[in-house]
Amino acid sequence: MSLEERMKAIADGVVERERRHADDMTHAAAKLGELRTNVARAIDAFNGTVAGELPHLSIDVSPVRLDEKHLHAHEFELVRGRHRALVIAKSKAEITLVGPFKTGKNEGPCRTFPFSAESDLEDALEDFLERFLEDATAP
Repeated sequence: MSLEERMKAIADGVVERERRHADDMTHAAAKLGELRTNVARAIDAFNGTVAGELPHLSIDVSPVRLDEKHLHAHEFELVRGRHRALVIAKSKAEITLVGPFKTGKNEGPCRTFPFSAESDLEDALEDFLERFLEDATAP
């Protein structure tokens, strides 16, 4: 078997294995997209207030992308300088809030919520964003 044929056989196996996660991945991406829209609105309100006098304190919200760490997840990131926070939606119907943390430091703390825990997630997200903004804008 040639190298190309071996890679094709491996790819066929991966496709077969991962096919069963496709719907859950689509659902996780949609859930995270909704959450990102809400977070982006909140961060836009923050940025709108600080931008005039203190543009260096503006926060960036990344687009939703495939998670860098978990195979069956999507993520978006909040960034200011070395300060980071991640919001991750996993195909097993969970949202995980990671951070805040600094690039080059250990990630964490993490809190995970089932998709169905809307109220708990909303409360935790408010605290999460507040901690990130405090850390990211502290001298």
